[in-house]
Amino acid sequence: MNNNRQKLSVSDYVDGVLDCNRAILAQAITLIESLNEHHRAMADAVLNELLTYNQDSMRIGITGVPGVGKSTFIEKFGKQLTSLNHKVAVLAVDPTSSRSGGSILGDKTRMQELSRDKNAFIRPSPTAGTLGGVTRATREIIVLCEAAGFDVILVETVGVGQSEIMVSQMVDFFLALMLPGAGDELQGIKKGLLEIADMIAVNKADGETKDAARRAVMEYQQALNILNPMSLNWKPKSLSCSAHTGDGLSAIWETILDYKMLLKDTGEWQEKRKRQQVEWMWAIVKNRIMSKIETNKNVQILAPRLEFRVSEAKVTPALAALEILTAIDSE
Repeated sequence: MNNNRQKLSVSDYVDGVLDCNRAILAQAITLIESLNEHHRAMADAVLNELLTYNQDSMRIGITGVPGVGKSTFIEKFGKQLTSLNHKVAVLAVDPTSSRSGGSILGDKTRMQELSRDKNAFIRPSPTAGTLGGVTRATREIIVLCEAAGFDVILVETVGVGQSEIMVSQMVDFFLALMLPGAGDELQGIKKGLLEIADMIAVNKADGETKDAARRAVMEYQQALNILNPMSLNWKPKSLSCSAHTGDGLSAIWETILDYKMLLKDTGEWQEKRKRQQVEWMWAIVKNRIMSKIETNKNVQILAPRLEFRVSEAKVTPALAALEILTAIDSE
């Protein structure tokens, strides 16, 4: 543990983050990612002080099919936003980071230009031990970045599977990047991804693939039109862009601003933020209950035997679970 970090008080962290002191912001993020109970308590106190700062931020989740050029898109999009005087934080949610020891975002060579931008901040995925831990830490890092003055938060999904759903539940707007050639793409794309997307952006709409991208936009729009949208007031849009040339990026940002204005005018924006806060509370409850179960001495003794018996069909999972719960209560 960094000794300098241990010397900082809650007010030191709060003041440092509000001043956008990058060294203290990085230390505060490391504090949040710590599993140490003392650090956890201090992190909670820091977050409580910073919770209501920069509530007018824009949280954008970004996912993409393999090979779509997600890193290039995020870098070009981020640079466009900083040129418009926005401060941009790029975070990642990588469900595998707890096993692999870190996200590929840890290597900032993916976004060299953006990482050098004084109005940008790039942070790799938390290595928080569990999927729930990664989600919790990312939500809390968003709060820190917003308090530090970053008004656009880009949350990148790394890998496939649960990460898209996780990210959609912590952002205001969810963007899915697709490749030209929608006929083939629509065959393999998960319906669930289309259902949570507020926008489909067909990337690489340049050169020989420009016409294919135009056709893909129309096909995706048709697919979006027949699905039930997540929002009561917003109809998801399909657009094309080229992260390589920068074409279409302005239209994407303008559409996101239209979305924000519409949802604010109808009150849906505020209700969505409130709902996400409550969902966050219950996610933390579940995460901490699981943490207590995993560190319970009685459970640690029982678990190997019960796991073996369940795997060998010598006891039902329900009875084994009941035995674990009884062991917890008896401690």
